[in-house]
Amino acid sequence: MMTRRFTVRGRARVATGAAAIGTLIAASLVSPVLAGESSAATRTVSPVSPSPEKPGGTLKAAGSKVFQPVGLPDGFRPEGVTSGPKRTFFAGSLADGQIWTGSLVTGDGRRLTAGVAGRSVRGLEWDKRSNLLWAAAQDGATGVVLAIDACSGKVRHRIEVPGAQFLNDLTIEPNAVWVTDSRVDRLTRIALNRDTGHYADWFNFIPLKGAWPTDGDGNRANGIDTLWDGALLLNHSTAGGLWRVDPHTGTATSIPVKGGPGITGGDGLERKGHTVYVVRGSGQNQVAVLKLHHNWRGWRASWRTALSSPDLDVPSTATIVNHTLWAVNARFGVEDPQNASYRIIPLRKKVNSGL
Repeated sequence: MMTRRFTVRGRARVATGAAAIGTLIAASLVSPVLAGESSAATRTVSPVSPSPEKPGGTLKAAGSKVFQPVGLPDGFRPEGVTSGPKRTFFAGSLADGQIWTGSLVTGDGRRLTAGVAGRSVRGLEWDKRSNLLWAAAQDGATGVVLAIDACSGKVRHRIEVPGAQFLNDLTIEPNAVWVTDSRVDRLTRIALNRDTGHYADWFNFIPLKGAWPTDGDGNRANGIDTLWDGALLLNHSTAGGLWRVDPHTGTATSIPVKGGPGITGGDGLERKGHTVYVVRGSGQNQVAVLKLHHNWRGWRASWRTALSSPDLDVPSTATIVNHTLWAVNARFGVEDPQNASYRIIPLRKKVNSGL
């Protein structure tokens, strides 16, 4: 496999960056003042113990370290989750677009950005070059992509996307952010300065075509990642399956999946090396694990396993940190979501691929 320019979604993908950034973010989790917040605006959520009715809620990760589920504020209604340096995480709210950040090790957290009336945040990804947290979001009826300073919480770029209906997930390459719209069959490509990772002041659309299924009223393009041949990897929430998309033409081709129940749906999508993780790809409380293969005949995938836990409750997205996959519980359909509890759940991800 060719060496990727990024590591993983969560994803600190760009191989450049300064160690000072990681130090500053780690310090900001301890001292809200360093992050540009007053102590009065800071709220801490302590680590959450496994529910008594769900024994074995924590799972042993590589290195025999046991991680516990991480609590989010009640009523937060998370959808997107990603990770930064030193096992920090960022989660976005569907309720008001608030961003919550904290430590996956200690479970402590704080508010990075305040909520905004009418705003919802879905997909998230952190870029190591710029220390920007990119978010697929909605401001009322307007689809927007936000770039947020991961230390201060200040919005550095706000990009309105004309005609957007349901901006859902995104992935970062050295010179672009790619965004899916689950109700419009196109990808939004936001140009980046390759050196700085900041917005290059233009964007364009790539219509999805070829074998891409466009029928139905449900969500279509959802999770997105990159492939090592420069193409994009998508899932389809309604028709299911994995799809390779040519970034220049938008032509989509199906990636056949051998074995297992197949990919029948899907929300968040993660790739590390040859391994792909599809959140709710084959079950409401599962993460499907596939291995990718590529040769002169094209792309294919083989079923490996499905990750689950008694603590999973309709996960939406996930992020990989070292040897652990962390999935956020969106709890879609829960009674009284405005007051419900929400958590990020650790899952073992060590499978036959060696990850």
